[in-house]
Amino acid sequence: MNHTSFIARRYLFARKHISLISTLTLISIIGVTIGTALLIVVLSVFNGFFDVIKDLLLSYDPDVRIESATGKSFRFTDQQRNQLQGIPEVKVVSPYVEGKSLLVHHDSRDEVVDVKGIHKQTFFQLNEIKNSISSGIFDISLRNGQPGLLMDETQMHQMGLSVGDDVVMLSAEGMKKSLTQFSVPHYYNFDIRGGYSMTRIFEESVVFIDLKAAQHLFNYRNQITGIDLDLQHTDQAEAVKKKVQAILGPDFTIKTWYDLQKPLYDVMYMEKWGAFLILMIIVIVAVLNIVGSLTMIVIQKNRDIGVLRTMGYTPKAIKRIFLKQGLYIGLIGCGTGGGLGLLLSWLQKQYGLIKLSSSFIINAYPVSIRAFDVTVVLVGSLLLCLAASWYPSKRAATVEPADAVRYE
Repeated sequence: MNHTSFIARRYLFARKHISLISTLTLISIIGVTIGTALLIVVLSVFNGFFDVIKDLLLSYDPDVRIESATGKSFRFTDQQRNQLQGIPEVKVVSPYVEGKSLLVHHDSRDEVVDVKGIHKQTFFQLNEIKNSISSGIFDISLRNGQPGLLMDETQMHQMGLSVGDDVVMLSAEGMKKSLTQFSVPHYYNFDIRGGYSMTRIFEESVVFIDLKAAQHLFNYRNQITGIDLDLQHTDQAEAVKKKVQAILGPDFTIKTWYDLQKPLYDVMYMEKWGAFLILMIIVIVAVLNIVGSLTMIVIQKNRDIGVLRTMGYTPKAIKRIFLKQGLYIGLIGCGTGGGLGLLLSWLQKQYGLIKLSSSFIINAYPVSIRAFDVTVVLVGSLLLCLAASWYPSKRAATVEPADAVRYE
């Protein structure tokens, strides 16, 4: 019968008296507990911030974007539309035209703005801007021979504009054409139909106009500059990217929601796992205590080890006893720390116990608990505890029975 587990528990949790060894063991367990709990809480908070930023960006960014790899614009055929709509994961196919234009109003200063021409029906399904209209109405259609536009409320305020004002837009392409051909610049009149307010991470704001009006403004005729796809689930973006690339070929660049803001997302991931590595130092300090406490147990139990060897225990069995002590410390510390970390994360998620100093977007620290992160923390901490018991167990396995009982 294998008694190594019983002996390991007796050595580790004997309650005859409080000693330096038991104190060091307790400190090791507390260290592993605190380190594991902190890791789970901090990683969950980083996940929460990532989800908040992702949701904000996806309120404007599509799940997948298609652009030309060979030029600014391209022709979007009915065959291509049918092929894209035939992909099961795709819900919405929304073509667009975008570029920069000079916006002029007689009572305000001229300003270069980002313009995006959209297909009204499909853009409604893709973007949340319809619910962000703060003044006027969402109407970019042709009315009395003049198209409408939507502007960001902050941008309107800065330019001294309001709903109902008539403005003139002139594209960079139109200005270039007038200079090279010595002709009068071709400008287009628009009237401001509505203002929108959306929480933005970046400062840039966009002026929305009808797709046909944008094609005339930028002289693209029947061409577009890109296609936005909305999917059944955002997580399907990578798989859809490969399917779209196979359908359209190398003349097109396909970007997922992650690719569109890759530098920002990469930095957030680096911060998350950088914090993970730094906080692992707490667990490593606790692990060093495990090395010390188990080594002292080996020295204290030197005679017992010799007796066990004379009873027939092999060096491998002796080694297993002390490895199991490290395993028990790890299981207690990781189990307690994991439970505590999950509890604190859940309380923060449900009740927002810790508030943010400035509530720009959210009031309290966001939390998102992910099974992968919890698994990495628990398995990593447990492996460190096992690694810490390797040296004491190796030392115990080398004890010779005769030397151990010689002076007893």
